[in-house]
Amino acid sequence: MRVLADLGQSACAPLPAFIQQAPVGPSASFELAAWAVVPRHRDAWSVLDVRAAPSCACEACARSGARLVRLGDQVSLHTTNVYGAGGDAFEQTWEMFCAAERLLDQCGMGFRDVVRTWIHLRDIDRDYDALNKARREFFRHRGIEKRPASTGVQGIPFPDAHDFSMSLQAVQSPRALDVILMSAPSLNEAWSYGADFSRGLRLAEANKVTLHVSGTASIDEAGRTVHVGNFEAQVDRMLDNIASLLAQQGATFENLVSGVTYLRKASDAPVLRSMCHQRGFDGFPCALVEAPLCRPELLCEAEAVAMLPLATAGA
Repeated sequence: MRVLADLGQSACAPLPAFIQQAPVGPSASFELAAWAVVPRHRDAWSVLDVRAAPSCACEACARSGARLVRLGDQVSLHTTNVYGAGGDAFEQTWEMFCAAERLLDQCGMGFRDVVRTWIHLRDIDRDYDALNKARREFFRHRGIEKRPASTGVQGIPFPDAHDFSMSLQAVQSPRALDVILMSAPSLNEAWSYGADFSRGLRLAEANKVTLHVSGTASIDEAGRTVHVGNFEAQVDRMLDNIASLLAQQGATFENLVSGVTYLRKASDAPVLRSMCHQRGFDGFPCALVEAPLCRPELLCEAEAVAMLPLATAGA
């Protein structure tokens, strides 16, 4: 199980998001990933927890919510799991996005403020096409042209009543935030083959630039899977693609601050760890979990966050 929690200073701990994905380690039964915020000036920040209006009567929906962290005039929102009810995969996905939209509205935000989503499917081989269709329709209906960075992998939602769950991050400021789509010569745009997310988003904030790199795998400039059946070659292409996305923004692996790597087969972990170390894709917190990916032939995928000072960040 991997647990995502967004931490700030408050009287009680935030509600975490739970995803059932087996951690890859000799003795680990779960992994915890957390974001902590330490303000420079204690009087220039605040935290507010918001409970979502339930999408259905299940306990999980009743526990959905978000944490709002204000730093100066900028507000960041981090949600727990958000679910949708429905009779089929399309309906569940559509309602999940609608539930997220309602939660954003409770917090004075909208989907145009979303910079990052994590979507987990109980059966990715069965339902990934329906996810993409519903997401595309939702974004088209809402006029969302700057798609968020995203990861979409298999992860068993809790509880069993839902086949999809989503968590997200949004940012809002009274001044116009500089948000740029990240791209690289080695990759095409994901929406060209029906997956409506950005390869990454560059967000210029009050005192830094954050680079949100989407889940990235062994994909070429035409959107095709390359090196089918060759794990080492897929790792190399995955890392090449991430390095290229970062390089376009004046960043390298040395600027990474967090990540998650997904493996189709846990037995490939030793090779992955060795190759990442050789390439310098290490030295930062990076959960490693076993999870089927959006294409049966993909063997590994990684997402990452990098940070740069404003003065030296690339355009």
